[in-house]
Amino acid sequence: MILVTGASGFLGRHTMAVLRARYGAETVVGVSSADSDLMQFDQALALLDRVKPEVVLHFAAYSGGIGANRTYPADFYFRNTILTANMFEACARRGVGKLIYPMGGCSYPAKATSPISEDQLWCGYPQPESAPYSTAKMMGTVAARSYRFQHGVKATVVIPGNMYGEYDNFHPLDSHVVPAMVRRYYEAQLNGLDEVVMWGTGTPQRDFVYAADVAALMPFFIDNDIGEGPVNLSSGTRTPIKELAETIAKLVKFEGRITWDTEKPDGQMVKIFATDRMAQMGLSCPTPLEAGLRNTIDWFAANYATRGDGLRL
Repeated sequence: MILVTGASGFLGRHTMAVLRARYGAETVVGVSSADSDLMQFDQALALLDRVKPEVVLHFAAYSGGIGANRTYPADFYFRNTILTANMFEACARRGVGKLIYPMGGCSYPAKATSPISEDQLWCGYPQPESAPYSTAKMMGTVAARSYRFQHGVKATVVIPGNMYGEYDNFHPLDSHVVPAMVRRYYEAQLNGLDEVVMWGTGTPQRDFVYAADVAALMPFFIDNDIGEGPVNLSSGTRTPIKELAETIAKLVKFEGRITWDTEKPDGQMVKIFATDRMAQMGLSCPTPLEAGLRNTIDWFAANYATRGDGLRL
């Protein structure tokens, strides 16, 4: 039996589809916070007693945009620390054989050198705005090594890159760059605007990965033990923000001007993830950016029209 916590989240929804197709719907159980409050250790134990999984993919996390991170840093630190600690300990006590734990690339040092390799993880402090969240998630690497050594739990940490895709958070005040741009250009086209103003110069480079590609790799980590990791899961490709904006504008058929306000900051100029380790395992995230963006925009447009489930407006 395979248990996925955080199954109603962004990566969780993609992963549930992959696992059910691979292993059969009857062998995969997905839960969300509505099913079990994993902040409570007794509920984490009760969940494992009920499902009796051999494998746990612990995707449950307390996450949000930069505004929420700035406003509630203690909540992000505390909740993610407890969510991590409770599930690792519960798996050890109930004899779960394998635990897969994802964390974000935001945990890498703010001054990490691109392409960012896994061995840079503990070599500096993350971006201060998200550090309470990202440092709490970093403890998953300590937990993976500790529980392997003491309790024999085959725990592995994976680090997805800048994910985008269906089921993402498209809220205008609380979304990451791809969903934020998708919504902005889609609504500009919908409302007949003739200009969209973007911050900065558009020259910073980022590494984007289609969430469905990341989800498609989860069976590999279920079927193989590669050690505690961590291992980056990303495309490893460089995309300038200006190119991203132009591609999204084209796909939503926005025909107005894109103006860059160069008085506004660019932020970190280059953030690309090294993919050598995953490539050595024969893994890749192959979906071209434009194809993944087209899928994302099609999903967004369909759900925007109906205000359907999963679209956080």
